[in-house]
Amino acid sequence: MRSSRRADEVLDHAISRTVRWGEDTLTFWTNPSDEPDLEDELRRRGAEHIDTVAVFARPIDGEAAAAAPPNGAIAELVTDLDQIRAVDAINVAVWEQLALDDEGLRAEFDELTASLESRTHGRVLARLAGQPVSTGGWTLADGFARLWGAATLEDHRGRGAYRAVLSERLRIAAQWGAMTALVKGRVSTSAPIIARAGFEHYGDERAYRLIVG
Repeated sequence: MRSSRRADEVLDHAISRTVRWGEDTLTFWTNPSDEPDLEDELRRRGAEHIDTVAVFARPIDGEAAAAAPPNGAIAELVTDLDQIRAVDAINVAVWEQLALDDEGLRAEFDELTASLESRTHGRVLARLAGQPVSTGGWTLADGFARLWGAATLEDHRGRGAYRAVLSERLRIAAQWGAMTALVKGRVSTSAPIIARAGFEHYGDERAYRLIVG
């Protein structure tokens, strides 16, 4: 975010817009590159710090692309409708979102098929003992692979599924010509795994919640 306004003016504008939308809570992610930096102003107004993600990057070299998945966790490229249903079920459980209906699943399948043909983005699905438990996506642009949307069912965390999803995305991104991978990870969950996979930490982003209604 960049603005020529002062921090208090930017926040006043965000609060006013939130209220006009009929909402009573403003959630704002801060970034070290923000101008102005709103973090101090958010704290001054009593905003609650609710989340932190670490920002990582690493070259996608032969070592990253060839990394073996953990024992027992198998990751696969999502290419069919049944896999998309499995991905949706994981996302519903992890993100507490509504399940896609048949039309939504079909639209997701059509979009994914087109993206695989153009090699712009894709998804992988990881299984433990045959059960779908984790997923994650990536988008390619100008030699960069941006990793996003990772989710693992809570009862199956700590068993290598997320690491398998990470490894498979790096492997496919390398095949598609990516040179660098970018990813954000929650400090309480995926960030330590990402760091152990050879990613370098470039800073943090923090989320604040402010009650405005």
